[in-house]
Amino acid sequence: MADQDRPQITLITPPSLDLETFPDRLARVLDEVEIACLRLSLASKDQDAVGRAADACRLVAHARDVAIVIENHLLLVERHGLDGVHLADGARSVRAARKDLGADAIVGAFCGTTRHEGLAAGEAGADYAAFGPIGQSPLGKGESAGYDLFEWWSEMIEVPVIAEGALTAELVARFGPVTDFFAIGEEIWSAADPAAALHTLIAPLG
Repeated sequence: MADQDRPQITLITPPSLDLETFPDRLARVLDEVEIACLRLSLASKDQDAVGRAADACRLVAHARDVAIVIENHLLLVERHGLDGVHLADGARSVRAARKDLGADAIVGAFCGTTRHEGLAAGEAGADYAAFGPIGQSPLGKGESAGYDLFEWWSEMIEVPVIAEGALTAELVARFGPVTDFFAIGEEIWSAADPAAALHTLIAPLG
């Protein structure tokens, strides 16, 4: 696969972070693997905790010229100097987020497994549509985003597309030709060496 066709990587944080250790682990991954964007995906509803995590991760990411977006917490984007927002509710909030954050911010949307949701997100001004899971996952309804969805999207739609969810090296090899990005998180963070785990996972991309 030619470099210009090689999918880029969005790195997703774990849902909870130990700020004593995670910034160093994150820095090692960013130093060893070329990452296009970091997505803060935090389970906490504690504004202070999320804000501290956002600040710590922003410092690591921006020091390496990596953009950072936060999942859903629109009001924290400007407050913590982030680059944009990743919306988990498909197209629903894209237009309002774009209006609030302006033309230069990154506004992305997770659109599950449905082409229609992705099209609506793109029409509303999303910078990308994410679909998944592409692997087998017991979460949600157990549905997956199929190869045909990505194949059709890559041929017909100019809005960049992200493949994510339950990724394996085999799926990376298969979906590589039809996606612009892979979003990777839970697949690597439980490993002793997340950077090595990421290298192994994306090795089929060459």
